[in-house]
Amino acid sequence: MLVSSLSLYAHFPWCVKKCPYCDFNSHPLTGSLDENAYLEALAVDLGATSHVLEGRQIDTVFLGGGTPSLFSPDAMARLIEALTMHLTNAPEITMEANPGTTEHHDFAGYLAAGVNRLSIGAQSFDPAQLKRLGRIHDVGDISRAVSAAQLAGFDNLNIDLMYGLSDQTLEAALGDLQRAIDLGPTHISWYQLTIEPKTEFARRPPPLPDEATIATMELAGRDLMAQHGYDRYEISAYARTGARCRHNLNYWTFGDYIGIGAGAHGKLTNAHQVVRTHKPRQPRLYLRDPTHTIEQYIDPNAIVGEFMMNALRLVDGVDREEFQRRTGLAWSTVATTWALTSDLGLTEPDRIAATALGLQHLDTLVQHFL
Repeated sequence: MLVSSLSLYAHFPWCVKKCPYCDFNSHPLTGSLDENAYLEALAVDLGATSHVLEGRQIDTVFLGGGTPSLFSPDAMARLIEALTMHLTNAPEITMEANPGTTEHHDFAGYLAAGVNRLSIGAQSFDPAQLKRLGRIHDVGDISRAVSAAQLAGFDNLNIDLMYGLSDQTLEAALGDLQRAIDLGPTHISWYQLTIEPKTEFARRPPPLPDEATIATMELAGRDLMAQHGYDRYEISAYARTGARCRHNLNYWTFGDYIGIGAGAHGKLTNAHQVVRTHKPRQPRLYLRDPTHTIEQYIDPNAIVGEFMMNALRLVDGVDREEFQRRTGLAWSTVATTWALTSDLGLTEPDRIAATALGLQHLDTLVQHFL
């Protein structure tokens, strides 16, 4: 198996307010934020991964949450400094930022700390939709945050945006998207709102557009972004030339990554085994023992499905050789199923890639390999 590429995900579990659609490990902050205690825990957690880092370097880092921008630039500088000896010469270091919290810190400080890619969670430019989504920012906060990041010197900037929102029309969805495009980010993550179990929206579902309207939104939005130079390279990711998210590409090509922080997940390859790791979700339990890691080895029979679930999200897919290098399995393992899905018009015959029809029905396609 190929094990050379390595990424790191660091989770910051606190937020100002839990959004009704969110199923991430996020906890509303009560009281003051003890940055030192959490950074010390992350350092201990990182130290426990020394056996994984031996002989390898980290090419991408993702600081996610929760709301990482609740932490100061000094805190991020300390974490990145601790990583320095493990980083490649030109790492991609992304931080998620909430427009409702970015006024607390200077973007130039995050850039100086070593963050070189920002992902700003706009979600919508409609005040009524922002309220329904439980967001703490307003429309003006979004444009101010993006402008401040660009003025600070960030030339790699993503905007997160959702469509298929409560009672949303096609015109409203495209209007949201145009507002995002007008701000000039290098990357746009444009994804459909889905109702996840155990969220407030699961308990009280909002009235969503029908499937036909949502499908029309996706197609029209894809065309709009293409007109403005944004290339769709993954189901919900659009980038200008040279601005694809390297960290997420590592996920989608079944690469290895370390997860540190409360609730963080990781995926590592050991000899001919693949192990998923995760940390305790509750911050208090994580702080009590940052080294505690739950490991789950993936059954060899499930690795095919895990690989396809990721790789088939990529519009261009990957070479067949990548399957054997990432899974340790011969192509003959999936050859019959691949021929079947190709005959159905869901996959390309000579490459691990979904057709346009396959991308449209990705869940159905992946089921063939599970």
